[in-house]
Amino acid sequence: MNELQQYLSIILETDFNKIIISNPANKSEEYQKLVIERRKDFCQISKYTQKQVFHENVKKEELADRCVELIAGHYRQVNAMTADAEHIILISKNGKCNYKVKRLATEAIKASKGVGAGSVKETAAGGMTLDNGHNRRKNYILSEGMSIEPLVDMGVFTKDGRVVNSMYDKYKQINRFVEILNDEISNLKVKKLNVIDFGCGKSYLTFVVYYYLTEVMGLEVNMIGLDLKADVIEKCNRAAEKYHYDKLHFELGDINGYKAPFDVDMVITLHACDTATDFALFNAIQWKAKMIFSVPCCQHEFNKQMKPSTLPIMSRYGIIKERFAALATDAVRANLLEYSGYRTQLLEFIDFDHTPKNILIRAVYRPIVPKSVKENALNEVHALMKEFAFEPTLYKLLGIGEKQ
Repeated sequence: MNELQQYLSIILETDFNKIIISNPANKSEEYQKLVIERRKDFCQISKYTQKQVFHENVKKEELADRCVELIAGHYRQVNAMTADAEHIILISKNGKCNYKVKRLATEAIKASKGVGAGSVKETAAGGMTLDNGHNRRKNYILSEGMSIEPLVDMGVFTKDGRVVNSMYDKYKQINRFVEILNDEISNLKVKKLNVIDFGCGKSYLTFVVYYYLTEVMGLEVNMIGLDLKADVIEKCNRAAEKYHYDKLHFELGDINGYKAPFDVDMVITLHACDTATDFALFNAIQWKAKMIFSVPCCQHEFNKQMKPSTLPIMSRYGIIKERFAALATDAVRANLLEYSGYRTQLLEFIDFDHTPKNILIRAVYRPIVPKSVKENALNEVHALMKEFAFEPTLYKLLGIGEKQ
């Protein structure tokens, strides 16, 4: 009896409620996850594709062999829930198994038995969380137990896939960004993406995004990270080789005037300082990128220019002036993206408690936009420019003043 068979036999001897088999070993795997539930005289296996669910009924005495057949070489994670514990099997690429048992908190045990107001819900990775309406654990896309090497090297995950307690805030930030990407990518229903990451820096998030797009979404991805520091680029290319991310490359270069080697579908720019964000957005607009995800940083431009004509109160107090200028900068950028044909949203990236740089610009290209929508977006920008004497870099890059 091998490790997998041994651990499965322990689980199957428990009074389990549900077994979730997840984290496919190969992108070509037909089913994203399998869920096993007890029935009166048999066990039912539900097999989930992206859009459909197929069912298979198995006799209880045949379940052990069928589980081994389904899991070995095909999936890397098994979560089994009993009334008082979660049994977890994590399977490495070479087939080595790690087995652990997590005892549920008293409140979760009560909830699973129908006691109290809370309830136990299935997580994305096949685990359970307590939902009591207040202190609720999040259902993360990149969940504990997944084998994500960059997160291990970042110190966010331990080698067995658990979140390091001191890095939980960083873990939430990464998942929040992935969630924002996921919303739009799922809607577009694409199979291939060409991605540019401007100002990638140490590129931890770049690696995680590449992992998510290729391993979780199963997309064909060409991705380039761009930065001005040669030593960073060299280090990142070595890391991409280490992770076997064959279509992720890093190049030394400036955001301003960068020539992409392919038709760009997605542009990411995180914490590009001050007007560097504007140059990145301008490039994305010129390429007609399908999606833009930008977290601006250090919005100094408007703060230096700001001279209110009828609202001097907005520049009287330093802290108010600084914050208003930063918000106005991103509001103008959002409107100029709308003017350029993008459906644009400003989203809270992470809690304000962690950093004031918490706004993410998400823009999705629309080939056809009513003229009135564009005009209204531009008129609002003009009104703000007139009131505060703003001269936005993105406005000038787009040559809008020359067209008037």
